[in-house]
Amino acid sequence: MHSIAGPKQRPGSRTQTTSRVDPQTQRLLDSLYEVPAYVFGRRLDILAWNPLAAALFTDYGALPERHRNLIWLTFLDPDYRVMNTDWARVAQECVAHLRMEARNYPSDQRLAELVGTLSVKDADFRTWWGSQQVTGAALRRKIYQHPLVGPLTLDSQQFDVSGKPDQHLVVFTAEPDSSSHEALKLLAQWANTPVA
Repeated sequence: MHSIAGPKQRPGSRTQTTSRVDPQTQRLLDSLYEVPAYVFGRRLDILAWNPLAAALFTDYGALPERHRNLIWLTFLDPDYRVMNTDWARVAQECVAHLRMEARNYPSDQRLAELVGTLSVKDADFRTWWGSQQVTGAALRRKIYQHPLVGPLTLDSQQFDVSGKPDQHLVVFTAEPDSSSHEALKLLAQWANTPVA
């Protein structure tokens, strides 16, 4: 049974997971032309992304590595915050997911530092962190206000990366023939990504 399920890290283990994605995962990201996608790891760190995700959310490559983090961006990047039209719900979900990470890895020093920084810098984070909410992946509909292409309603889905228990692929899709679908195509052209 253990060999089928794969190795499971015990809560509290100090073993650090890799901060890089496999070349196969990066190829998968690069082949997704019409949908924004990224891979996040422990602590909600953004590990890899495709050009359309950078065009939609932010140029992750231009950020310092410690700021390539979903929760850091959600609370401390004003542009990222404004783009999320339902910011409070999104932010609370991020906090609940980070709390799950903290429960699974209580000895993670980098996670403790991230929580400490956010607690000092943002009152909302402090309040929601104290609420003890915990959550995992789910299909979610999100509405964004992009400065170039306007409003986008996108469904996000999360998938575990095979063989990497702490890596998750998130893909954002729009309903076919919707204004959001057309906006994604326009954004893909602007980002110089091939559109089928």
